[in-house]
Amino acid sequence: MFKKILIANRGEIACRVIKTARAMGIKTVAVYSDADRNALHVRMADEAVHIGPAPANQSYIVIDKIMDAVRKTGAEAVHPGYGFLSENMNFAAALEKEGVVFIGPPSPAIEAMGDKITSKKLAMEAGVSTVPGYMGVIADADEAVKISGEVGYPVMIKASAGGGGKGMRIAWSESEVKEGFESSRNEAANSFGDDRIFIEKFVTQPRHIEIQVLADKHGNCVYLHERECSIQRRNQKVIEEAPSPFLDAATRKAMGEQACALAQAVGYTSAGTVEFIVDGNRNFYFLEMNTRLQVEHPVTELITGVDLVEQMIRVANGEKLPFAQKDLKINGWAMESRLYAEDPYRGFLPSIGRLTRYRPPVEGPTAGGGIVRNDTGVFEGGEISMFYDPMIAKLCTWGKTRTDAIAEMRLALDTFEVEGIGHNLPFCSAVMDHPRFVSGEITTAFIAEEYPDGFTGVMLDSATLRRVVAAAAAMNRVAEIRRTRISGTMDNHERKIGTEWNVKLQGESHDVTIAADRAGSTVHFADGAEMRVESDWTPGQPLARLTVNGKPLVMKVGKAPSGFRLRLRGADFICHVRTPRQAELAALMLEKSAPDTSKFLLCPMPGLVVKINVAVGDEVQQGQALATVEAMKMENILRAERKGVVKAVNAAAGASLRVDDVIMEFE
Repeated sequence: MFKKILIANRGEIACRVIKTARAMGIKTVAVYSDADRNALHVRMADEAVHIGPAPANQSYIVIDKIMDAVRKTGAEAVHPGYGFLSENMNFAAALEKEGVVFIGPPSPAIEAMGDKITSKKLAMEAGVSTVPGYMGVIADADEAVKISGEVGYPVMIKASAGGGGKGMRIAWSESEVKEGFESSRNEAANSFGDDRIFIEKFVTQPRHIEIQVLADKHGNCVYLHERECSIQRRNQKVIEEAPSPFLDAATRKAMGEQACALAQAVGYTSAGTVEFIVDGNRNFYFLEMNTRLQVEHPVTELITGVDLVEQMIRVANGEKLPFAQKDLKINGWAMESRLYAEDPYRGFLPSIGRLTRYRPPVEGPTAGGGIVRNDTGVFEGGEISMFYDPMIAKLCTWGKTRTDAIAEMRLALDTFEVEGIGHNLPFCSAVMDHPRFVSGEITTAFIAEEYPDGFTGVMLDSATLRRVVAAAAAMNRVAEIRRTRISGTMDNHERKIGTEWNVKLQGESHDVTIAADRAGSTVHFADGAEMRVESDWTPGQPLARLTVNGKPLVMKVGKAPSGFRLRLRGADFICHVRTPRQAELAALMLEKSAPDTSKFLLCPMPGLVVKINVAVGDEVQQGQALATVEAMKMENILRAERKGVVKAVNAAAGASLRVDDVIMEFE
């Protein structure tokens, strides 16, 4: 077995590989850029080598710099993780030439299947059903428009070397093809060092289901069942699960066998994923093969008990697979929510900054009989950089059934504390409660269809709302007790704790009466209902763990005038707890209105201005592109919300902007 391996990656996947290597007794080497000098993967590894400036195209995807680190440390093998150089055949070939083992497939297999254009051609030749499209290299935007017209709209513009949603656009018209082609090519060049683009027909209402394969160097290949990855936004997966709630045994077997046949046809070894789109009749079409460890691999590990990273290392060391296809059963159900550094309340735009608080739920067995796992690459106090992918953690849960796995995920998301940056935890929580998701009736259009105007938060259902009212009343009583114990008060100003309170939240007002004892509080509602609340929460704690009528309730708690800011299940609101007289007076108060920013184009995220499309005096139309801002390897085109005339332009290409910086002003 190898004594030392180098991980040619960063973030959570580098940490993930280090954990398994450590368990196997293998020493690890991390590489890092200027931006990652204090990163978690650098702290975890046995050794670390600096490889250059922050941009990935000057550090993590520069083959020569990785090779220098390999030589310097004497690493016997390299694990590439995902993204960066993981599907670069030149990197694999360079390692082979150096006599260093690549923990992944051989370079010819990467060349054959890692390239999206070549893999489509090979799949067609092998008789695999593929999506209609143009598999040749497209020279420019004009040719892209011509090809799109021949294929038929809508089309998918994709980077040949792409992955993770980078270099990918859906276009419904000629103008969208022109814009999408240029952005896709730029993203592909910056992320993968390869700007080749191809176009295929975009199949509407599809499910995205993928098969995990694992092959050794002795001719053995197995599939570890499927993962449902249909919950996507901007072609980037947000929530995955295993198995799929849609497949039957026959379709699962057919897809798995086809995936293995395709892998063996190109001499594939190591872990890989064959992606399919599946229509409503369970017809499946080959999409692409990812010749690397997939981001969402933990859900497969949770339902099979197989450590895929360990098997990749063992296969690279020449060992046979320790199991056959008949040994790989599906045990329970697993969910994965990707934690992204992006603000769902601002159109999911990237968010950077310092993690002032980062407290994931406790990993391992849960009180409900499930399992929680969190793969992460950050820590409290660390910085989220604008230079890399916005994903900072993968929260996974396992349960005996899909319903159990979802219930565990709901609780885990409510328990996950993240402060200092915008993040998508509220959105993931909202999805877990969405009736369509719960039913399993999902497609890749789920987010676009269910959240067409973006995410603005969640309104709690009446049953949950009443539980929160009872909890807030009980918490307020605890806070009142704390306030009565303040020292130094005047003798004639003793504060008494009342029993009658008004709780107002989410636009509703509830009159309650509290009867307290040493174990907790019983909250009585005006309609005669009552709820028992028990908790060890104390004022100042940002996370409240309570039981309401014997069932767990977890809320993030913040200070607010006459009450609390509460966050749970995707909802974020101010909860006022007042005496009846205070509530009566509060109803007479005026509400402050937000300032008018309709005449400004504000930068929606921290980022770099790539292009300004208009000048002072230009008349712009609704939907017209005004500027392009790049953040976290993604180009974001900012468009006019209405017709107007440009009065001033305050930013230029190359400028680095903060959130809400004024880019331009309109008359």
